Amino acid sequence: MGNDAFLQLRGLESHYGKTQVLKDIDLTIRKGEFVALLGSSGCGKTTLLRIIAGFLSPSAGQVSVGGRDITRHQPDKRGMALVFQSYALWPHMTVGQNIGYGLKLRGIRRDEIARRVSDLAVMLGLTGLEGRKPANLSGGQRQRVALGRALAIDPEILLLDEPLSNLDARIRLSVRHELRALQKRLGITAVHVTHDREEAMVMADRIVILDGGRIAQQGAPEEVYNRPVSSFVAAFMGAENLVHLNGVRDGDDFVLQPGAAGEGGRVQVAGRGLASGAVEARFRPEAVRLTDIDRPATEPGGRFFGEVMAVSYPGGQWRHVIKVGDREIMADAERAFTPGQPVAVFVPAAALFLFNSPCGDPVSRTGLSPETAKNQA
Repeated sequence: MGNDAFLQLRGLESHYGKTQVLKDIDLTIRKGEFVALLGSSGCGKTTLLRIIAGFLSPSAGQVSVGGRDITRHQPDKRGMALVFQSYALWPHMTVGQNIGYGLKLRGIRRDEIARRVSDLAVMLGLTGLEGRKPANLSGGQRQRVALGRALAIDPEILLLDEPLSNLDARIRLSVRHELRALQKRLGITAVHVTHDREEAMVMADRIVILDGGRIAQQGAPEEVYNRPVSSFVAAFMGAENLVHLNGVRDGDDFVLQPGAAGEGGRVQVAGRGLASGAVEARFRPEAVRLTDIDRPATEPGGRFFGEVMAVSYPGGQWRHVIKVGDREIMADAERAFTPGQPVAVFVPAAALFLFNSPCGDPVSRTGLSPETAKNQA
């Protein structure tokens, strides 16, 4: 085990009947690190968290903490606390009784429980609410009580199973920052399951993206956001626009070939294993520069041609649906373009993520040429 390793998962696998949910999971988490397990429903992130917590046993592999194998240990013997999505508060107990429940089970003296509950109430902004019951609390307050109950037993590792998903959007924004600040102040190791990309980005030191029971990519938030290693990761991190292109590897550059989708271009490979042939180009709506069809590009990147299908205003910028060949993409702009108008969709090189197409087949037609677009206008 490395010097900075604290929580280690080695070769973890899990099955439900004949269905394999987790496949060869290897993950090392440092002491005091906040790690977010991110993925869509069914990717295995909650199963992985429950294996760490001890509520599920892996089909294969090992869980260790501080070099100690805890794979077969009961949940209460692991030095961990889990905050559930539903909070799981006792409705007949007060705030103070809920927070101190774990301490009572451990036989801690009443005066020590009262002191610890009081300290946590101050820390979590619950002072004066100790005598209330959960039914008389807001969603944000209930979340704090559940967190207080978890922290009361002084766990080495805090496990969070989408604890903010039941909060409304406004409260969720403030609570996520409060939770992150508290975790940093206490120096506690945290593993947080979420399907919310923004939540993972603002809270975690490291994001682990799961896909089909495997780790698709892990790294600092800015790394997985700006340097996705696969088309799946790029899409999950917001680059949902997809255009199929052809290109040729030229040293450290990848040269996009002119064709129906656009006028070609040159993009740095930047360490990616791109090979000549068909590629998938992914990019985010906010990265697009939408212009009139006759306006040329002035910097490296990809330039595609299409037709405006719909326009809406979600706030800040205008959101456009652009038909590029037989596909539709999203593009943001400071002004609204007219439905039916031919446009150029420019994506700067740094925001254009290229991946070799799985099938490797050349692309025959993925967009409108400027001349065709003009003729159809």
